Amino acid sequence: MGVKPDLRLKKDVHNFCLKSLRVTSAKEDHPVIYTQRLILRPLHMRDARDFYAYAKDPRVAEYVFWEPHENLGQTRSILRSLIAQSKQEQLYTKAIISKDSQRMIGTIGLVTRDTENQTAEVGFSLCALHWGQGLMSEALSAYLRYLFFLPGLNRIEAQHDVLNPASGAVMENAGMHKEGVLRERIYYKKRYASVVLYSALKAQWMKEQSETTGFD
Repeated sequence: MGVKPDLRLKKDVHNFCLKSLRVTSAKEDHPVIYTQRLILRPLHMRDARDFYAYAKDPRVAEYVFWEPHENLGQTRSILRSLIAQSKQEQLYTKAIISKDSQRMIGTIGLVTRDTENQTAEVGFSLCALHWGQGLMSEALSAYLRYLFFLPGLNRIEAQHDVLNPASGAVMENAGMHKEGVLRERIYYKKRYASVVLYSALKAQWMKEQSETTGFD
């Protein structure tokens, strides 16, 4: 539901990221997405140490539903569950890999999916050391384009805590539209939280991206 990274992303950087998007796949159900600075690929158990390195940070866990990881064993258990759930429910969860370091620095994937209505909700998290660099917006833009080329997805939603507007900036930078505030929509972190709802509709998002980036 949230990170705090991308308040300063510039439109020209966003456009270049979309133009440099590339998707390859040895297997159709496990695609790898390449952007200017990132690789989005399926999660592996070998990602556990990188995952733990940032998931133990209270700053990263402040506006998400999970608590900071307490130890590497817990991270391995969570990672195993994420991999299994992604496969079983077709959530397309990806590790976000920095091309520079070749280390996992975040995750992005579907939180829920409604196949009957062809809608889904996307969630993401990013290592605090990489906030403010436009990386999460770059990842989300590429991920949305990938999702909209899949069959059976017409509407993608995302939400963020009203206390974390930087996540809203990520969503806007990726071409999502704000729909409104859901007051005290969720209970987490021992409080009721209001959330801001964003969405992207396939035809509208593809048209707007084509107009702003020239990427068809």
